[in-house]
Amino acid sequence: MPGKSISCQSSVEGKNHVEVTKDTLDTPALCMDLDAMEANIQKMVQACHGNNIRWRPHSKCHKSAAIGQKLIEAGALGITCAKLGEAEVLAAGGIEDLLIANLIVGPTKMQRLASLCRIARPIVCIDHIDQAIPMSEVMAAEGQVVRVIFEVDIGLARVGVQPGEPLLELAALVAPLPGLEVVGIMGYEGHLLTIPDLEEKKVKIGQALDVLVDCANSMKAAGFCCDIVSCGGTGSYAFSCSHPGITEIQAGGAIMMDQFYRNQCNVQDLENALTVLATVVSRPAPDRAIIDAGRKTFHADSEPAVVVGRDDIQVVQLSAEHGALHLDPSAQDLKIGDRLEVIPGYSDMTTVLHDQFYGFRGDQLEVIWPLEGRGRLQ
Repeated sequence: MPGKSISCQSSVEGKNHVEVTKDTLDTPALCMDLDAMEANIQKMVQACHGNNIRWRPHSKCHKSAAIGQKLIEAGALGITCAKLGEAEVLAAGGIEDLLIANLIVGPTKMQRLASLCRIARPIVCIDHIDQAIPMSEVMAAEGQVVRVIFEVDIGLARVGVQPGEPLLELAALVAPLPGLEVVGIMGYEGHLLTIPDLEEKKVKIGQALDVLVDCANSMKAAGFCCDIVSCGGTGSYAFSCSHPGITEIQAGGAIMMDQFYRNQCNVQDLENALTVLATVVSRPAPDRAIIDAGRKTFHADSEPAVVVGRDDIQVVQLSAEHGALHLDPSAQDLKIGDRLEVIPGYSDMTTVLHDQFYGFRGDQLEVIWPLEGRGRLQ
């Protein structure tokens, strides 16, 4: 069944989960520190509840129905998805409240969306009438109603209707269409995540979100429903979750953390939960070692990967299947067969390289979660 955690006994070479540790698990392997992940989840829930807003975390970082269910059990309202295919996977795993934070275009996808509405309650984004009309036609023909929100460009310059009159004009065209129910707006302040000065970052994110909230107020004044005002990624959650007028945030990568969020977005209050377990397979020189994890195993382009607990070992180069390490003098006793854990540079681009998460409580394997949404790009 999609979303079901796999029994460790049946999934790790027939071993009982009591026998599987980080010393015996084959490598490379994508590992989740369950204690750290659960601490991050609780921090996000508390941040949202403390500001009287909802949390609809993004699944693009984990693509797992089992993890999605865990987040809802902890207090998340629902789950945000990057693609229709991800939403289908999560719905098959029993999750109904789904925001597809992307634009859906084409007759095949419209039919799939109508089918999704039979088993879930999706919300989809619109920023142009040419997306809305064919969606309405299919929904009406299939006897379905889908919730829609307008994506507003608040400065990212990627997608989104422009604030002000263009938004209200689009809302006036979409609201009467059969099969569509307007419920709100969303925007993303992603262009502001890496501002190094925290005060400047706070001010500029506040200005961008003011635009979004002004749009919500204009929608309501014009008689349109705007119950949802959604924004906020992990790199900006500390500011977006407390901004007046925001009703929910989408920060999902917060449950794992990585070097990008910590070093470039200056997020310091979350724990590193995601690592790649690797084995030293070669020692070609006193100051060099090679691990069995390269570009096909973890992402280190946005920010260099870091070896856990070893400041004297640096990841210096990645090829397809190999990772080259520089060893300081204090690390030159590293041997072939030794195990290392590596924090990836960017978690979203690492998880999609793997079929499953290995969830550890301390050194003990507790659960295996499949990434059912991996490869669901359509």
